[in-house]
Amino acid sequence: MRVLHVAAEVFPLVKTGGLADVVAALPAAQAQQGAEVRMLLPGLPSVMDGVQHARPVIDIGSCFGALRVRLLLARMPGTALPVYVLDAPYLYRRAGSPYGNHAGEEWPDNLQRFALLGWVAAHLAADDADLRWRADIVHAHDWHAALACAHVADHPAGEVRSVFTIHNMAFQGLFPLHDWPLLGLASRHMSPAGLEFHGQLSFMKAGLQYAHRITTVSPTYAREIATPEFGFGLDGAIRSRAGEVVGILNGVDAELWNPATDAAIPERYDLKRPQGKTTCRRALQAELGLAVDEKSLVLAVISRLSAQKGLDLLLAALPQLVAAGVQLVVQGGGDASLEAAFRMAQEVHPGRVHVHIGYDEARAHRIIAGADAIAVPSRFEPCGLTQMYGLRYGTLPIVRRVGGLADTVHDAATALGNGFVFDEATPTALASAVQRAARLRATEPQAWTLMQERGMAADLAWAGSARRYLQLYQEAAGGLAGPGSEVGR
Repeated sequence: MRVLHVAAEVFPLVKTGGLADVVAALPAAQAQQGAEVRMLLPGLPSVMDGVQHARPVIDIGSCFGALRVRLLLARMPGTALPVYVLDAPYLYRRAGSPYGNHAGEEWPDNLQRFALLGWVAAHLAADDADLRWRADIVHAHDWHAALACAHVADHPAGEVRSVFTIHNMAFQGLFPLHDWPLLGLASRHMSPAGLEFHGQLSFMKAGLQYAHRITTVSPTYAREIATPEFGFGLDGAIRSRAGEVVGILNGVDAELWNPATDAAIPERYDLKRPQGKTTCRRALQAELGLAVDEKSLVLAVISRLSAQKGLDLLLAALPQLVAAGVQLVVQGGGDASLEAAFRMAQEVHPGRVHVHIGYDEARAHRIIAGADAIAVPSRFEPCGLTQMYGLRYGTLPIVRRVGGLADTVHDAATALGNGFVFDEATPTALASAVQRAARLRATEPQAWTLMQERGMAADLAWAGSARRYLQLYQEAAGGLAGPGSEVGR
């Protein structure tokens, strides 16, 4: 089976969040299981610089506002995985994130930038772009790639099937309705049963309406997004496709996130050599200027700084936690007010709080290896990866019972306990969970160690999830479902 994964980012070339990790790991796992897998990426500066052995496939010419567009075929760095790259300098070669500038403002031409991505994906599937290869399945990741599903459905003779994965329902790719002519789609799709959403264009709806199968990144989140609380106005679209929506839990790259082989941490460790965890903890405290205190619970946060992630709850609980002896290490970026608040917390609590604004991959490994616990207090969380990284490294997760967090973390009070779970999105509930963790570590070290061992022994690798996706592709190819069902706004 020939599979084309379409996405805006992939680790290690460009990463703003967990999407990049998934797009890096899932295709590779599927290739190991015998699928013929390729990727399609926008030609962002870091992508153009990072891919290897790029050669031209087709000169597309002028489209979507760009005068010069080429399709290249290259290899992902360090692997044999083929990747198509859209070389459109006018649209993609600019400083900033894949979605906006350094000030956090979205690029005004994002509609054209990601419409081009979906359009080319559909042509690759239609044997119209690379005469030597075409896809059987187009797997579009999040709103950036969702238009591929509409273009696949728009092809009158198409036999290709599309799968759309929702990585975060909150980000939907909304644009002015009057920009419709820029999409290159038939006018029949400009309706509430198509891409129209309350007077706007929704790229997310292109995936929800036209994909042959819809997935999201955990079973619990698949149920949640069918409700008004978590559906962000598209819960009706999800319910209308209920028989074709499935939650498949993300995995982790078991080679990249492995304390037994991790070159980024001070001392490697595993279940048979647990003492390395203590070395990593002491090294982290020394590196970050935290007080050398064996009794403190070292709590880590590696996250986009946003209200969605519940980090305002952590700030509100922080004075109480520091007074109880907790040390906090934060790495991330995002909301300017939260960045400023965490910087201030570091100034107010020297030696107890350390904050690094931005993302550093090697530092992330050192933090997770050196911390005792990792907090993910999200208001909603499609899957979450950092709690699984924590489990791999014997760093117990402290999470809210939502989405993929509920699917991967079991409270210490249960027989399968591997972390600490709370329900209410309040500073009090979060503080209580952190303090439970601190007490258990201090008073019941054997129970703490047992929970660490349980987490480190769990199979969190991608193989099972990759196999489930391949089964889903077979179901879609068998014509068991059709896209384009009617829904309301």
